[in-house]
Amino acid sequence: MAVTVETLEKLERRITLSLPVTAIQSEVDSRLKRLARTVKMDGFRPGKVPMTVVTQRYGYSVHYEVMNDKVGEAFNVAANEAKLRVAGQPKISEKEGAPEGEMTFDAVFVVYPEVKFGDLASAELDRVTADVSDAAIDKTLDILRKQRRTFAQRAADAPAQDGDRATVDFEGKVDGETFAGGKADDFQFLIGEGQMLKEFEDAVRGMKSGESRTFPVSFPAEYHGKDVAGKQADFMVTVKKIEAAHLPEVNEALAKSLGIAEATVEALRSDIQKNLQREVKFRLLARNKNSAMELLAAKAELDLPRSIVQAEMDRMVEAARADLKQRGIKDADKAPIPEDIFRPQAEKRVRLGLVVAELVRSNGLQAKPEQLKAHIDELASSYEKPQEVVRWYLGDNRRMAEVESVVVENNVSEFVFGKAKVTEKSVSFDELMAQQG
Repeated sequence: MAVTVETLEKLERRITLSLPVTAIQSEVDSRLKRLARTVKMDGFRPGKVPMTVVTQRYGYSVHYEVMNDKVGEAFNVAANEAKLRVAGQPKISEKEGAPEGEMTFDAVFVVYPEVKFGDLASAELDRVTADVSDAAIDKTLDILRKQRRTFAQRAADAPAQDGDRATVDFEGKVDGETFAGGKADDFQFLIGEGQMLKEFEDAVRGMKSGESRTFPVSFPAEYHGKDVAGKQADFMVTVKKIEAAHLPEVNEALAKSLGIAEATVEALRSDIQKNLQREVKFRLLARNKNSAMELLAAKAELDLPRSIVQAEMDRMVEAARADLKQRGIKDADKAPIPEDIFRPQAEKRVRLGLVVAELVRSNGLQAKPEQLKAHIDELASSYEKPQEVVRWYLGDNRRMAEVESVVVENNVSEFVFGKAKVTEKSVSFDELMAQQG
């Protein structure tokens, strides 16, 4: 059939659909007859309810269903005939003044934008690399040792130093008044590890058991306790006990306590190296993927569909309300959250999503079964029972969709790196691990 498509604005289109009234009524009658064979009503045996009664009770809802189905079918046929890539659901409204025996509808909808890609071959892109050094393994060993440290009380005249565990009584006052959370007895903290404000740690460092000291503490403006944020307090601290830390030796006993099968130092270091290499691999992949995606988005030209951006903003507002609710905020569902604060992020997400989808579609970058399997196997390899983890992924469509999304993004990233002018850039292990994510 011939389909007339009107352009309302850049991406908005309108199609007029016509449906014969007889076809609609015929389908309504057919569905009501089928319903009459199974419907149950008081006073009638199943299958014996008169059609007039069935029509009176269910006629409107069946007619509504048929209209939705028929209009939806007509729209899909028309859109396919016009070779349109429809984004989202059309808004359909009935038109007045239709010819006798027909019903006409306007379907207003948005089409996916045409994406024009710039020349990736001339673009410059850094591919970050990093190695797991012996120093990184040593640092991880130190962390594991600290997690298993023990403490022994120091002599009474031994001053507190970094690494010691101090047990103190303290009371802090602002303008002569004790504030909430400003007083504690038998409070323990590790000196030099940033558990307390620097001025507090500096005051306790060097003190001996039984000593007391008064000193000022300036709370930073961004301090989590709003009552004292940006203010100065006077603290009195009494040291009750100083304990020195003892870290376990790096030996077979430590390896055994950490569940290393061979229980040797070499096997322990090898296990740490393997785990760090896995973490480094995923972090490098994420960082390089982000660089590729940013380049891809910057090199693409397209119009953003307003309806898709709006849907993304709506989703982000709902997510924000859900977060408030989880934090125990009263009436979080009614919280006034201005949607425009999410617009830049929503536009960025929609833009990248459309660009990636077009690149995948036009270059055959969909996830292949063997890629999905390899990714799941790699995710499962760090667990004690990998096959159970594999089954956990394969048994849930939502989890598999997440895996597919990651694999597709990896394919897109490799495609971009394969086209651009790439420079290998080495970063230190510490720099890579310091980055969020």
